[in-house]
Amino acid sequence: MCYLHLSQLFSTCVAFSLVANMGIWRGAIGNWSMSFWCVCFVVTLIISIVNLCKPWKHSPFFWCNFSVTYTCYASLICLSASIIYSITFVQFLPYGPYRDRAIAATAFSCIATVFYALEAVFLKTWYDLDDVTCYVHTFPGLLKVMETFVAGVIFAFLSNTSLYLHQPALEWCVAVYSICFIPAALAILLNLGKWQLRLPGPFPLFQLVLSLLSVVLYVSALTLWSLYHFNEEFGGHPQRSSDIGCINALTYDMCFWDLRLTVAILTAINLLIYVADMAYWARQVSVGTGGQSSAPDPLHSQAVSLQSSVSP
Repeated sequence: MCYLHLSQLFSTCVAFSLVANMGIWRGAIGNWSMSFWCVCFVVTLIISIVNLCKPWKHSPFFWCNFSVTYTCYASLICLSASIIYSITFVQFLPYGPYRDRAIAATAFSCIATVFYALEAVFLKTWYDLDDVTCYVHTFPGLLKVMETFVAGVIFAFLSNTSLYLHQPALEWCVAVYSICFIPAALAILLNLGKWQLRLPGPFPLFQLVLSLLSVVLYVSALTLWSLYHFNEEFGGHPQRSSDIGCINALTYDMCFWDLRLTVAILTAINLLIYVADMAYWARQVSVGTGGQSSAPDPLHSQAVSLQSSVSP
């Protein structure tokens, strides 16, 4: 774990430093990628310090879930930064030292992705040997991680408010992303602290209702976003060449049409994830797990056993 954390810190720090040293050639995508690498570096450093001090012995179950959850997020963050930075920025840079630095930063971002993925696999193997099941190692937990992560990437592309402020329908799409993100993040927090057992009703039924609502909202968002951005009858541009901004834009930055298309694709991806989430919880409720909220929970039993094992 120590070697993995040192490798992660080194890779993210080098990627961040290389892009930060590019000055005005960073571009908006460069600043966005830098923020991701910086967050990964800071959080990994904090986790490393906490692991050395070992205050988590008082709540090992929570720390187990938190560590694995962060590792999954960090691997997805570095992977997305590597792909987006290389596709939308690096390939358009002119040959020279700045392009070489951008390529090197992408390479170190890919290396960081590998190290974070290795840690996730290592933690899963370690906890499986101890008969401990972390939430993000389950199918619904992985879906929640994907839902919140894709929504976070959408928010990053929506940082340019010109994409939606001129139309109430597009503002509704942004509201949908926010409305659906909050329950998904709340579900992760509830499972990290085992607080879902305190809900007044069955947790599977609660998840099913939220997933169904999210699917309906995302269908409306995908429909409105596509109509108002790619349909000529609603003032959209069906082709990239019809968007004047893409013709006159700088070659090392994304134009509005590219941003609109990216948000539409991410919306469709998240809709599919929510559909899979809804199907999973519908099956759980249909087979009768919705009424088992008062039954002993294996994850809760693991938490109790972990607590007793570390208590003096």
